[in-house]
Amino acid sequence: MQTNILRVIGIDPGYERIGISVVEKKHTGEVLLFSECVITNRKDTHHDRLNTLGIATAKAIRTYKPTRFAIEKLYFNTNQKTALQVAEARGVLLYIAAQQNLEVFEYSPLQVKTATTGYGRADKKQMMAMVSRLISIDKKIQYDDEYDAIAIALTCIASERLAISSRYPHTRASPLAKRVGFDTNRKSKKNPGGLNGLQD
Repeated sequence: MQTNILRVIGIDPGYERIGISVVEKKHTGEVLLFSECVITNRKDTHHDRLNTLGIATAKAIRTYKPTRFAIEKLYFNTNQKTALQVAEARGVLLYIAAQQNLEVFEYSPLQVKTATTGYGRADKKQMMAMVSRLISIDKKIQYDDEYDAIAIALTCIASERLAISSRYPHTRASPLAKRVGFDTNRKSKKNPGGLNGLQD
């Protein structure tokens, strides 16, 4: 069994639906092994919906055997009921990671946006466009949760690369954004988003 594989399961946590991805770092770049959006049935009981999310996550772990578990940190919004439901779902997913002896890496939305686009205020369209440039996706994705899960996995890989590489000692921008030629200079007035060629 290979022990030097960097294979990350990325999770975009939620309650009604979650995004799951599995991305592997190869010598030729990152490869998307799997991604899906898991949607819970609103007619199911609360614990059954949590169980649906847990089963799907555990299945992906058993099938693809990732070496890292990356998940987005919970962002509390004004809807306390929704925030509580997502927190409970996130707890189930973290429990499964622990059961599978996976080291957990947590990233804020700001960290994910910065890693993938070089800009912490990138919007959804910019994020999705950038993810599609960073990694080959050979299927149609309907929900942005799936794109977010891929971005979270890519962020984990980028963080690992930064930890072992000193190629970018003078910038906080991720090599992911640098690699595809993104402008990470936020001073540009003509292109305040700093995302070359991307439009809302």
